[in-house]
Amino acid sequence: MADPTLNFVACRDAAGGHRMAYWQWGEPQAEHTVVCVHGLTRQGRDFDVLARALVARSPKPIRVICPDVAGRGHSDWFADPNGYAVPTYVGDLLTLIGELKPQTLDWVGTSMGGLIGIGVCAHAKAVGASVRRLVLNDVGPVLEWESLLRIGTYLGQNMQFDTLQQAADHMRTIAIGFGPHTDEEWLELSRHMVKPGAGSGVQLHYDPAIALPFQAITQEIAVQGEVALWGLYDGITSQTLLLRGADSDLLSRQTAELMTQRGPRAQLVEYAGVGHAPTLVAADQVDCVASFLLD
Repeated sequence: MADPTLNFVACRDAAGGHRMAYWQWGEPQAEHTVVCVHGLTRQGRDFDVLARALVARSPKPIRVICPDVAGRGHSDWFADPNGYAVPTYVGDLLTLIGELKPQTLDWVGTSMGGLIGIGVCAHAKAVGASVRRLVLNDVGPVLEWESLLRIGTYLGQNMQFDTLQQAADHMRTIAIGFGPHTDEEWLELSRHMVKPGAGSGVQLHYDPAIALPFQAITQEIAVQGEVALWGLYDGITSQTLLLRGADSDLLSRQTAELMTQRGPRAQLVEYAGVGHAPTLVAADQVDCVASFLLD
């Protein structure tokens, strides 16, 4: 199957605007569009395996869109790091959806991408769209404080590596929650996470300044955010699938169970031996999401 095409959309901000990159798979004019949005430090090529599967298995033409959220991948960086916040990302994705004009819109969001999806569900009507089916991958209205502290220990470090393999080895240590993967899978999960360094070697692709707003979050602010997120979640009408790593430290079992009882009453699927977050690379994870979206 051909590789995806790289595209850009112009988004507004207080400094005059920025470009957000997105990867497009499948048929550009398809009525059915699936938007897949990555986690905090990741990028759109995380969904290569899932996107290929959706295009191959869909009985009708399908378009799969995988953005690089601002500050990551091929998207622009912000001069003001305060722009690195979920409300900004929601606005950017609404701009993209407004340009794509999908007739049928589904959403797959891993971690931060799921939070963005919750916001998009609340505001999609503003761009003439609605989310039909929503996949929340290991994220919900309550983000466990200990997990946020863990993420903060490595977020924003301007890492340099001599080789891609060295970068993959490092990412394997900080992303152990991804669950079991082969050496080849770890290398593939790392390939699009780096870019050529200033001298030789490679460096992480994202703006280290994304850490600044994250580090400003206090436990009190996090609790206040939970109230707002529950309000948005309770308003979701999309058919919802909730994936959880059984060992996740970000999405607790208690929160996941509440999500099956409130709002869209999500269908919960858990994966043993996986923490935060399932990568949607393993066959059983891909099958679960593809069946949900293509049924």
